[in-house]
Amino acid sequence: MQLAKVVTRAAEGRNVRTVHLRIGALRQVVPETLSYAWDFVSRDTGLGHAKLEIDWVPAVVECAHGHREQVGPLDGLLCPTCGKPGRVISGEEFTIVDIDVDAHK
Repeated sequence: MQLAKVVTRAAEGRNVRTVHLRIGALRQVVPETLSYAWDFVSRDTGLGHAKLEIDWVPAVVECAHGHREQVGPLDGLLCPTCGKPGRVISGEEFTIVDIDVDAHK
């Protein structure tokens, strides 16, 4: 899992307590699957007891008429108000917000 590699590198040998993520609804991430994978991978990478905190970001599209609307991951990118194609404003994120580590190695 790429995430574990990035976190391990950023921790620079310090114990990682928490990894805070921001994940958009359009990323099609299943929370239970991500948690299971993290538990499995973190054991094998030395991240041990590091916990995941996840902020889920809703999918929002904006159409040519200026409507900004929240859409579900299966709704497509059409504006729910007028039916016109929209561009994604939010919902595609997969970002490490911060990592809580011990002060000393």
